[in-house]
Amino acid sequence: MTGPPDNELVERFKSGDRRAFDEIVRRYQHRVFTLAMRWMGDEQIASEVAQDVFIALFRSLANFRGDAQLSTWIYRVVVNHCKNRRQYRRRRKMSRHEPLEGDRPDDEAPRRQIAGEGPMPDASVHQSDAERLIQEALEQMDEDQRAIIVLRDIEDLSYEEISELLELPRGTVKSRLHRARAQLARILGRKVQAPDVM
Repeated sequence: MTGPPDNELVERFKSGDRRAFDEIVRRYQHRVFTLAMRWMGDEQIASEVAQDVFIALFRSLANFRGDAQLSTWIYRVVVNHCKNRRQYRRRRKMSRHEPLEGDRPDDEAPRRQIAGEGPMPDASVHQSDAERLIQEALEQMDEDQRAIIVLRDIEDLSYEEISELLELPRGTVKSRLHRARAQLARILGRKVQAPDVM
């Protein structure tokens, strides 16, 4: 990390220097988006969440007391926004829809068909197969398991940071991480066959 430390940027922002917030955004925008993407599994939604997070940070940064590191506080805001967005979508059943394939009620209409589930031609541009498999596996895990895996194994936060972020004892973080990794391995084991890795 180059430039002034986070606490100095926060103090400058509190003193009215809005450019300090611009620096905070530049410093954390990639990590915020990546965390939101891993949590939500959709680039458009992750982008919306990231925007909402920075709006919330701008509004509440003046009240930041510095009890935690700024990075930990930002991660907590991201996790909370992601949880809220997932609950909102679940309540509105936004991830459910009727199947597109099959017969239509009108006998004269052609049978509905959709493209196969194979990778799109530009899939390699967006994600490798391994990333896709991991993202699909993460989507099948419950939120607590996903949070532990993403924060520790993808975002590389320490046990202490995760403990503070999720407000859990360090030992609980370790045991949940162990169970979450085992669950991820089981899911990936069902998705990946031996010929796929040879």
